[in-house]
Amino acid sequence: MDKSDLAWVTASTLLVLMMTVPGLALFYGGMARARHVLSVLTQVLGTCALALALWFLYGYSLAFTTGSGVIGGFSRLLFSGLYTPGGASTMPLAGAIPEMAFAAFQATFAGITCALITGSVAERARFGGMLLFTALWFTLAYLPIAHMVWAPDGWLLRRGALDFAGGTVVHINAGVAGLVCAWLIGPRKGYGREAMPPHNLPMNMTGAALLWVGWFGFNAGSALGINEVAVLAFINTLLATAGAILAWSLIERLTKGRASLLGATSGAVAGLVGITPAAGLVAPGGALLIGLLAAAAGVYGVNRLKRLLRADDTFDVFGIHGVCGIVGALLTGVFNSGSLGGPGGAGAGPMLAQVWLQFEGVLVTIAWSAIAAWIAYRIADKACGMRCSPEDEQRGLDQADHGETAYQR
Repeated sequence: MDKSDLAWVTASTLLVLMMTVPGLALFYGGMARARHVLSVLTQVLGTCALALALWFLYGYSLAFTTGSGVIGGFSRLLFSGLYTPGGASTMPLAGAIPEMAFAAFQATFAGITCALITGSVAERARFGGMLLFTALWFTLAYLPIAHMVWAPDGWLLRRGALDFAGGTVVHINAGVAGLVCAWLIGPRKGYGREAMPPHNLPMNMTGAALLWVGWFGFNAGSALGINEVAVLAFINTLLATAGAILAWSLIERLTKGRASLLGATSGAVAGLVGITPAAGLVAPGGALLIGLLAAAAGVYGVNRLKRLLRADDTFDVFGIHGVCGIVGALLTGVFNSGSLGGPGGAGAGPMLAQVWLQFEGVLVTIAWSAIAAWIAYRIADKACGMRCSPEDEQRGLDQADHGETAYQR
Protein backbone atom coordinates (compact mmCIF):
# COMPACT_ATOMS: atom_id res chain seq x y z
CA MET A 1 0.00 0.00 0.00
CA ASP A 2 1.15 3.51 -0.85
CA LYS A 3 -0.14 5.96 1.75
CA SER A 4 0.24 9.00 -0.50
CA ASP A 5 -1.90 7.27 -3.16
CA LEU A 6 -4.45 6.36 -0.50
CA ALA A 7 -4.56 9.96 0.73
CA TRP A 8 -5.20 11.26 -2.79
CA VAL A 9 -7.92 8.73 -3.59
CA THR A 10 -9.61 9.41 -0.24
CA ALA A 11 -9.52 13.16 -0.90
CA SER A 12 -10.79 12.57 -4.44
CA THR A 13 -13.69 10.55 -3.06
CA LEU A 14 -14.71 13.53 -0.94
CA LEU A 15 -14.32 15.85 -3.93
CA VAL A 16 -16.63 13.71 -6.08
CA LEU A 17 -19.18 13.59 -3.26
CA MET A 18 -18.95 17.39 -3.09
CA MET A 19 -19.77 17.50 -6.81
CA THR A 20 -23.15 15.95 -6.07
CA VAL A 21 -23.98 17.39 -2.68
CA PRO A 22 -23.75 20.36 -2.66
CA GLY A 23 -22.43 21.01 -6.21
CA LEU A 24 -25.04 19.44 -8.49
CA ALA A 25 -27.83 20.19 -6.02
CA LEU A 26 -27.05 23.92 -6.09
CA PHE A 27 -26.42 23.91 -9.86
CA TYR A 28 -29.83 22.36 -10.53
CA GLY A 29 -31.56 24.19 -7.68
CA GLY A 30 -30.53 27.57 -9.05
CA MET A 31 -32.09 26.76 -12.43
CA ALA A 32 -35.40 25.64 -10.92
CA ARG A 33 -38.36 27.91 -10.36
CA ALA A 34 -38.76 29.02 -6.76
CA ARG A 35 -41.72 26.78 -5.92
CA HIS A 36 -39.82 23.65 -6.98
CA VAL A 37 -36.32 24.29 -5.61
CA LEU A 38 -36.62 22.13 -2.49
CA SER A 39 -37.96 19.28 -4.60
CA VAL A 40 -34.90 19.50 -6.84
CA LEU A 41 -32.50 19.56 -3.88
CA THR A 42 -34.26 16.62 -2.22
CA GLN A 43 -34.25 14.50 -5.38
CA VAL A 44 -30.52 15.03 -5.91
CA LEU A 45 -29.81 14.20 -2.27
CA GLY A 46 -32.16 11.22 -2.15
CA THR A 47 -31.11 9.54 -5.40
CA CYS A 48 -27.44 9.94 -4.53
CA ALA A 49 -27.98 8.41 -1.08
CA LEU A 50 -29.95 5.50 -2.55
CA ALA A 51 -27.22 4.76 -5.11
CA LEU A 52 -24.57 4.76 -2.38
CA ALA A 53 -26.57 2.26 -0.30
CA LEU A 54 -27.23 0.00 -3.29
CA TRP A 55 -23.55 0.17 -4.22
CA PHE A 56 -22.69 -1.32 -0.83
CA LEU A 57 -25.40 -3.98 -0.98
CA TYR A 58 -24.66 -5.37 -4.44
CA GLY A 59 -23.56 -2.65 -6.87
CA TYR A 60 -19.81 -2.85 -6.40
CA SER A 61 -19.82 -6.62 -6.69
CA LEU A 62 -21.83 -6.67 -9.91
CA ALA A 63 -19.81 -3.83 -11.44
CA PHE A 64 -16.23 -4.81 -10.65
CA THR A 65 -15.88 -8.51 -9.92
CA THR A 66 -15.17 -11.06 -12.62
CA GLY A 67 -18.26 -12.20 -14.46
CA SER A 68 -19.62 -12.60 -17.96
CA GLY A 69 -18.07 -9.54 -19.59
CA VAL A 70 -21.41 -7.74 -19.25
CA ILE A 71 -22.02 -8.05 -15.51
CA GLY A 72 -19.95 -9.20 -12.54
CA GLY A 73 -20.53 -11.77 -9.85
CA PHE A 74 -21.57 -11.90 -6.20
CA SER A 75 -18.26 -12.30 -4.37
CA ARG A 76 -18.26 -8.73 -3.03
CA LEU A 77 -21.87 -8.40 -1.86
CA LEU A 78 -22.01 -6.10 1.19
CA PHE A 79 -18.28 -5.47 0.55
CA SER A 80 -17.56 -9.06 1.53
CA GLY A 81 -13.83 -9.67 1.82
CA LEU A 82 -12.93 -5.96 1.82
CA TYR A 83 -12.76 -5.62 5.59
CA THR A 84 -10.67 -7.79 7.89
CA PRO A 85 -11.68 -7.23 11.54
CA GLY A 86 -9.14 -7.15 14.31
CA GLY A 87 -6.24 -6.24 12.07
CA ALA A 88 -5.42 -9.92 11.46
CA SER A 89 -4.30 -9.11 7.93
CA THR A 90 -4.23 -6.19 5.53
CA MET A 91 -7.19 -5.42 3.33
CA PRO A 92 -6.92 -6.61 -0.29
CA LEU A 93 -5.33 -3.99 -2.53
CA ALA A 94 -6.49 -2.43 -5.79
CA GLY A 95 -3.20 -1.24 -7.21
CA ALA A 96 -1.45 0.51 -4.32
CA ILE A 97 -4.59 1.35 -2.32
CA PRO A 98 -6.98 -0.81 -0.28
CA GLU A 99 -9.78 -2.17 -2.41
CA MET A 100 -12.28 -0.67 0.01
CA ALA A 101 -10.94 2.80 -0.87
CA PHE A 102 -11.44 2.02 -4.55
CA ALA A 103 -14.98 0.80 -3.83
CA ALA A 104 -15.77 4.01 -1.93
CA PHE A 105 -14.36 6.15 -4.75
CA GLN A 106 -16.47 4.35 -7.32
CA ALA A 107 -19.55 4.64 -5.09
CA THR A 108 -19.51 8.40 -5.55
CA PHE A 109 -19.53 7.95 -9.34
CA ALA A 110 -22.69 5.88 -9.06
CA GLY A 111 -24.21 8.52 -6.80
CA ILE A 112 -23.70 11.46 -9.13
CA THR A 113 -24.78 9.50 -12.21
CA CYS A 114 -28.15 8.69 -10.69
CA ALA A 115 -28.56 12.25 -9.39
CA LEU A 116 -27.87 13.72 -12.84
CA ILE A 117 -31.00 12.13 -14.28
CA THR A 118 -33.28 14.04 -11.90
CA GLY A 119 -32.54 17.24 -13.82
CA SER A 120 -34.34 15.99 -16.92
CA VAL A 121 -37.72 15.56 -15.19
CA ALA A 122 -37.45 18.29 -12.56
CA GLU A 123 -40.51 20.30 -11.57
CA ARG A 124 -43.01 17.50 -12.33
CA ALA A 125 -41.52 14.19 -11.15
CA ARG A 126 -42.58 12.81 -7.77
CA PHE A 127 -39.92 11.99 -5.21
CA GLY A 128 -41.09 8.43 -4.56
CA GLY A 129 -41.26 7.65 -8.26
CA MET A 130 -37.75 8.95 -8.82
CA LEU A 131 -36.37 6.78 -6.02
CA LEU A 132 -37.93 3.62 -7.47
CA PHE A 133 -36.78 4.56 -10.98
CA THR A 134 -33.26 5.13 -9.64
CA ALA A 135 -33.08 1.72 -7.98
CA LEU A 136 -34.21 -0.01 -11.17
CA TRP A 137 -32.08 1.97 -13.62
CA PHE A 138 -29.01 1.70 -11.39
CA THR A 139 -29.37 -2.09 -11.50
CA LEU A 140 -30.32 -2.44 -15.16
CA ALA A 141 -28.06 0.20 -16.73
CA TYR A 142 -25.37 1.67 -14.52
CA LEU A 143 -23.91 -1.59 -13.24
CA PRO A 144 -23.70 -3.41 -16.60
CA ILE A 145 -22.19 -0.44 -18.41
CA ALA A 146 -19.69 0.20 -15.60
CA HIS A 147 -18.69 -3.46 -15.81
CA MET A 148 -18.39 -3.47 -19.59
CA VAL A 149 -16.24 -0.33 -19.63
CA TRP A 150 -14.11 -0.60 -16.46
CA ALA A 151 -14.03 -4.17 -15.12
CA PRO A 152 -10.93 -6.21 -16.09
CA ASP A 153 -13.09 -8.66 -18.06
CA GLY A 154 -15.50 -5.99 -19.33
CA TRP A 155 -16.59 -6.53 -22.91
CA LEU A 156 -15.98 -2.97 -24.15
CA LEU A 157 -12.71 -2.63 -22.24
CA ARG A 158 -11.38 -5.83 -23.78
CA ARG A 159 -12.35 -4.60 -27.24
CA GLY A 160 -10.20 -1.54 -26.61
CA ALA A 161 -12.72 1.25 -25.88
CA LEU A 162 -11.28 4.08 -23.77
CA ASP A 163 -13.09 5.89 -20.96
CA PHE A 164 -10.72 7.36 -18.41
CA ALA A 165 -13.21 8.75 -15.90
CA GLY A 166 -16.77 8.18 -17.08
CA GLY A 167 -17.72 9.73 -20.42
CA THR A 168 -19.82 6.70 -21.31
CA VAL A 169 -20.44 5.21 -17.86
CA VAL A 170 -21.58 8.47 -16.27
CA HIS A 171 -22.48 11.16 -18.78
CA ILE A 172 -23.81 9.44 -21.89
CA ASN A 173 -25.49 6.88 -19.65
CA ALA A 174 -27.28 9.53 -17.55
CA GLY A 175 -27.95 11.83 -20.51
CA VAL A 176 -29.73 9.16 -22.53
CA ALA A 177 -31.72 8.00 -19.52
CA GLY A 178 -32.73 11.60 -18.87
CA LEU A 179 -33.90 12.06 -22.45
CA VAL A 180 -36.03 8.91 -22.31
CA CYS A 181 -37.57 10.02 -19.01
CA ALA A 182 -38.29 13.50 -20.38
CA TRP A 183 -40.13 11.97 -23.33
CA LEU A 184 -42.12 9.58 -21.19
CA ILE A 185 -43.12 12.00 -18.44
CA GLY A 186 -44.10 14.76 -20.85
CA PRO A 187 -43.47 18.52 -20.78
CA ARG A 188 -44.08 20.82 -17.86
CA LYS A 189 -47.37 22.68 -17.71
CA GLY A 190 -47.02 25.76 -19.91
CA TYR A 191 -43.76 24.60 -21.52
CA GLY A 192 -43.18 26.47 -24.76
CA ARG A 193 -45.93 28.98 -23.98
CA GLU A 194 -44.68 30.77 -20.89
CA ALA A 195 -41.28 31.86 -19.61
CA MET A 196 -39.63 29.57 -17.06
CA PRO A 197 -36.51 31.48 -15.98
CA PRO A 198 -34.10 30.24 -13.29
CA HIS A 199 -34.99 31.58 -9.88
CA ASN A 200 -31.44 32.04 -8.52
CA LEU A 201 -28.43 32.32 -10.82
CA PRO A 202 -25.95 33.00 -7.97
CA MET A 203 -26.95 29.57 -6.58
CA ASN A 204 -26.39 28.07 -10.02
CA MET A 205 -22.97 29.73 -10.25
CA THR A 206 -22.00 28.43 -6.81
CA GLY A 207 -22.98 24.92 -7.85
CA ALA A 208 -20.98 25.17 -11.08
CA ALA A 209 -17.90 26.32 -9.14
CA LEU A 210 -18.21 23.38 -6.75
CA LEU A 211 -18.61 21.04 -9.71
CA TRP A 212 -15.43 22.37 -11.33
CA VAL A 213 -13.39 22.04 -8.13
CA GLY A 214 -14.82 18.60 -7.35
CA TRP A 215 -14.19 17.42 -10.91
CA PHE A 216 -10.45 17.38 -10.24
CA GLY A 217 -11.16 14.50 -7.88
CA PHE A 218 -13.41 12.92 -10.50
CA ASN A 219 -10.77 13.03 -13.26
CA ALA A 220 -7.38 13.18 -11.56
CA GLY A 221 -8.60 10.80 -8.87
CA SER A 222 -9.27 8.21 -11.56
CA ALA A 223 -5.51 7.74 -11.86
CA LEU A 224 -5.89 6.04 -8.43
CA GLY A 225 -2.69 7.59 -7.15
CA ILE A 226 -0.32 10.54 -7.16
CA ASN A 227 1.49 10.04 -10.45
CA GLU A 228 2.10 11.52 -13.89
CA VAL A 229 -1.32 10.46 -15.15
CA ALA A 230 -3.05 12.27 -12.28
CA VAL A 231 -1.11 15.44 -13.05
CA LEU A 232 -2.04 15.18 -16.74
CA ALA A 233 -5.71 14.65 -15.91
CA PHE A 234 -5.57 17.60 -13.52
CA ILE A 235 -4.20 20.10 -16.05
CA ASN A 236 -6.48 18.77 -18.79
CA THR A 237 -9.51 19.32 -16.57
CA LEU A 238 -8.36 22.88 -15.96
CA LEU A 239 -7.74 23.70 -19.63
CA ALA A 240 -10.79 22.04 -21.18
CA THR A 241 -13.14 23.79 -18.76
CA ALA A 242 -11.58 27.21 -19.26
CA GLY A 243 -11.75 26.80 -23.02
CA ALA A 244 -15.37 25.69 -22.92
CA ILE A 245 -16.47 28.65 -20.76
CA LEU A 246 -14.87 31.09 -23.17
CA ALA A 247 -16.19 29.28 -26.25
CA TRP A 248 -19.78 29.12 -24.97
CA SER A 249 -19.69 32.80 -24.02
CA LEU A 250 -18.29 33.77 -27.40
CA ILE A 251 -20.93 31.77 -29.27
CA GLU A 252 -23.66 33.46 -27.23
CA ARG A 253 -22.13 36.88 -27.94
CA LEU A 254 -22.07 36.18 -31.67
CA THR A 255 -25.53 34.63 -31.90
CA LYS A 256 -27.52 36.48 -29.23
CA GLY A 257 -25.62 39.71 -28.83
CA ARG A 258 -24.54 39.10 -25.23
CA ALA A 259 -22.95 36.45 -23.07
CA SER A 260 -24.90 35.16 -20.07
CA LEU A 261 -23.89 33.75 -16.69
CA LEU A 262 -26.11 30.70 -17.28
CA GLY A 263 -24.31 30.16 -20.57
CA ALA A 264 -20.91 30.41 -18.89
CA THR A 265 -21.85 27.89 -16.19
CA SER A 266 -23.31 25.60 -18.84
CA GLY A 267 -20.06 25.94 -20.78
CA ALA A 268 -18.09 24.94 -17.71
CA VAL A 269 -20.08 21.74 -17.34
CA ALA A 270 -19.87 21.05 -21.08
CA GLY A 271 -16.08 21.26 -20.94
CA LEU A 272 -15.91 19.09 -17.84
CA VAL A 273 -18.12 16.45 -19.43
CA GLY A 274 -16.18 16.53 -22.70
CA ILE A 275 -12.77 16.02 -21.10
CA THR A 276 -13.89 13.30 -18.67
CA PRO A 277 -13.29 10.27 -20.94
CA ALA A 278 -10.01 11.75 -22.20
CA ALA A 279 -8.55 13.35 -19.07
CA GLY A 280 -5.55 11.06 -18.61
CA LEU A 281 -5.31 9.99 -22.24
CA VAL A 282 -4.62 13.15 -24.26
CA ALA A 283 -2.08 15.96 -24.35
CA PRO A 284 -2.99 19.40 -22.92
CA GLY A 285 -3.43 20.87 -26.39
CA GLY A 286 -5.93 18.15 -27.21
CA ALA A 287 -7.76 18.84 -23.95
CA LEU A 288 -8.18 22.51 -24.83
CA LEU A 289 -9.58 21.62 -28.25
CA ILE A 290 -11.94 19.09 -26.69
CA GLY A 291 -13.24 21.83 -24.39
CA LEU A 292 -13.83 24.20 -27.30
CA LEU A 293 -15.62 21.58 -29.39
CA ALA A 294 -17.66 20.30 -26.45
CA ALA A 295 -18.93 23.82 -25.82
CA ALA A 296 -20.00 24.21 -29.43
CA ALA A 297 -21.76 20.84 -29.29
CA GLY A 298 -23.43 21.80 -26.02
CA VAL A 299 -24.81 25.06 -27.44
CA TYR A 300 -26.32 23.05 -30.29
CA GLY A 301 -27.60 20.40 -27.88
CA VAL A 302 -29.50 22.76 -25.58
CA ASN A 303 -30.92 24.89 -28.37
CA ARG A 304 -31.54 23.42 -31.81
CA LEU A 305 -31.26 19.70 -30.99
CA LYS A 306 -33.56 20.08 -27.98
CA ARG A 307 -36.25 21.53 -30.23
CA LEU A 308 -35.76 18.81 -32.82
CA LEU A 309 -36.12 16.09 -30.19
CA ARG A 310 -39.27 17.73 -28.75
CA ALA A 311 -38.26 16.91 -25.20
CA ASP A 312 -38.72 19.11 -22.15
CA ASP A 313 -35.37 18.15 -20.65
CA THR A 314 -35.64 20.66 -17.80
CA PHE A 315 -31.96 21.26 -17.06
CA ASP A 316 -30.58 19.95 -20.38
CA VAL A 317 -29.18 16.69 -19.05
CA PHE A 318 -29.04 15.19 -22.53
CA GLY A 319 -28.09 18.43 -24.27
CA ILE A 320 -24.98 18.82 -22.10
CA HIS A 321 -24.13 15.49 -20.50
CA GLY A 322 -25.35 13.28 -23.34
CA VAL A 323 -24.19 15.34 -26.30
CA CYS A 324 -20.90 16.53 -24.81
CA GLY A 325 -20.23 13.04 -23.46
CA ILE A 326 -20.60 11.63 -26.97
CA VAL A 327 -18.32 14.31 -28.41
CA GLY A 328 -15.74 13.74 -25.69
CA ALA A 329 -15.81 9.97 -26.14
CA LEU A 330 -15.24 10.22 -29.88
CA LEU A 331 -12.55 12.90 -29.58
CA THR A 332 -10.74 10.71 -27.05
CA GLY A 333 -10.09 8.37 -29.96
CA VAL A 334 -8.71 11.25 -32.02
CA PHE A 335 -6.45 12.98 -29.50
CA ASN A 336 -5.24 9.78 -27.87
CA SER A 337 -3.19 9.27 -31.02
CA GLY A 338 0.57 9.40 -30.58
CA SER A 339 0.81 11.70 -33.59
CA LEU A 340 -1.21 14.28 -31.60
CA GLY A 341 0.70 13.92 -28.34
CA GLY A 342 -1.36 11.15 -26.74
CA PRO A 343 -0.12 7.78 -25.51
CA GLY A 344 -1.87 5.80 -28.27
CA GLY A 345 -0.50 4.52 -31.55
CA ALA A 346 0.72 7.01 -34.15
CA GLY A 347 -0.72 7.45 -37.61
CA ALA A 348 -4.13 7.77 -39.25
CA GLY A 349 -4.80 4.03 -39.19
CA PRO A 350 -4.60 3.53 -35.41
CA MET A 351 -6.51 6.78 -34.88
CA LEU A 352 -9.42 5.69 -37.08
CA ALA A 353 -9.46 2.26 -35.46
CA GLN A 354 -9.66 3.83 -32.00
CA VAL A 355 -12.38 6.25 -33.06
CA TRP A 356 -14.38 3.29 -34.34
CA LEU A 357 -13.98 1.50 -31.00
CA GLN A 358 -15.13 4.67 -29.25
CA PHE A 359 -18.13 4.84 -31.57
CA GLU A 360 -19.04 1.26 -30.72
CA GLY A 361 -18.89 2.08 -27.02
CA VAL A 362 -21.12 5.12 -27.53
CA LEU A 363 -23.72 3.12 -29.47
CA VAL A 364 -23.81 0.31 -26.90
CA THR A 365 -24.21 2.82 -24.06
CA ILE A 366 -27.01 4.71 -25.83
CA ALA A 367 -28.97 1.59 -26.68
CA TRP A 368 -28.49 -0.12 -23.30
CA SER A 369 -29.28 2.96 -21.23
CA ALA A 370 -32.35 3.87 -23.30
CA ILE A 371 -33.90 0.42 -23.04
CA ALA A 372 -33.15 0.19 -19.31
CA ALA A 373 -34.59 3.66 -18.70
CA TRP A 374 -37.78 2.80 -20.57
CA ILE A 375 -38.25 -0.38 -18.53
CA ALA A 376 -37.41 1.33 -15.23
CA TYR A 377 -39.73 4.26 -15.94
CA ARG A 378 -42.67 2.06 -16.89
CA ILE A 379 -42.31 -0.05 -13.75
CA ALA A 380 -41.90 2.97 -11.46
CA ASP A 381 -44.83 4.75 -13.08
CA LYS A 382 -47.06 1.71 -12.72
CA ALA A 383 -45.99 1.05 -9.13
CA CYS A 384 -46.21 4.51 -7.58
CA GLY A 385 -46.63 7.14 -10.30
CA MET A 386 -43.84 9.24 -11.76
CA ARG A 387 -45.66 12.46 -12.53
CA CYS A 388 -47.40 14.73 -10.07
CA SER A 389 -50.90 16.06 -10.68
CA PRO A 390 -51.39 19.35 -12.61
CA GLU A 391 -52.60 20.97 -9.38
CA ASP A 392 -49.48 19.93 -7.46
CA GLU A 393 -47.26 21.09 -10.30
CA GLN A 394 -48.96 24.47 -10.27
CA ARG A 395 -48.60 25.07 -6.54
CA GLY A 396 -45.09 23.62 -6.48
CA LEU A 397 -43.54 20.31 -5.55
CA ASP A 398 -41.93 21.86 -2.49
CA GLN A 399 -45.34 21.96 -0.82
CA ALA A 400 -46.96 19.04 -2.65
CA ASP A 401 -44.19 16.49 -2.17
CA HIS A 402 -42.41 17.73 0.94
CA GLY A 403 -44.68 20.13 2.79
CA GLU A 404 -41.99 22.81 2.89
CA THR A 405 -41.39 26.26 1.45
CA ALA A 406 -38.01 27.72 0.59
CA TYR A 407 -39.09 31.35 0.57
CA GLN A 408 -41.52 32.81 3.07
CA ARG A 409 -43.84 35.47 1.72
